[in-house]
Amino acid sequence: MFKGKNVVVTGGSRGIGRAIALEFGKKGANVVINYVSSDTEAEKVAEEIKNLGGNAILVKGDVSSFEEGKKLIDETVKVFGTIDILINNAGITKDGLIMRMKEEHFDKVIDINLKGVFNTCKSAVSHMLKQRSGKIINISSVVGVVGNAGQANYAASKAGVIGLTKSIAKEVGARGITVNAVAPGFIKSDMTDVLSEKVKDGMLGLIPLNRFGNVEDVARTVAFLASEGGDYITGQVINVDGGMVM
Repeated sequence: MFKGKNVVVTGGSRGIGRAIALEFGKKGANVVINYVSSDTEAEKVAEEIKNLGGNAILVKGDVSSFEEGKKLIDETVKVFGTIDILINNAGITKDGLIMRMKEEHFDKVIDINLKGVFNTCKSAVSHMLKQRSGKIINISSVVGVVGNAGQANYAASKAGVIGLTKSIAKEVGARGITVNAVAPGFIKSDMTDVLSEKVKDGMLGLIPLNRFGNVEDVARTVAFLASEGGDYITGQVINVDGGMVM
């Protein structure tokens, strides 16, 4: 499906990012895996992609830095010639009630989760405009839609991603570029494993499908939006949450 397509996945060494990278890899794409610190994990993902019949390279860098975000996109174009699909998945949490939240924790989450998306989108769009084609899928969260106690910084960053997504979609649509957001709900991952069983049980009660999602649920949705099936979809937020938010 994606044979010959060049795909960038930020935060691609584990969790949802890893699943997305593998989804594109098994469909024949050239996958650029961006990561910050997990060298061994990133190398494993690249090897898995090659075993699945795809191609992969690693570009280490912190997308919260404008220079490193630009370097990621430039390196992709240098190696593969174009950037066809950009998946902004890199993200962190620094949870805490607003009265106890440290300023640096608020700033760090915004810098990576929101400014990181701006940094890579700005660089990618300049290439996509010349190509008159491209797909951008930004990973937001249902928390960015409805908020969540103890996650003011994370919710603000993910709500910002939605606003950024819709604005860019309006700017570049006439050039054949689509920009969408995927908002996962409770997805089993490293970020959710640290939660207490009490919190998990409470969340499960809010999900009509009565199960937590898995990373493949998100990856398949992203792949659909990046495929021909998503050609007439732009500026949208697709919740992958088992009906938790509707």
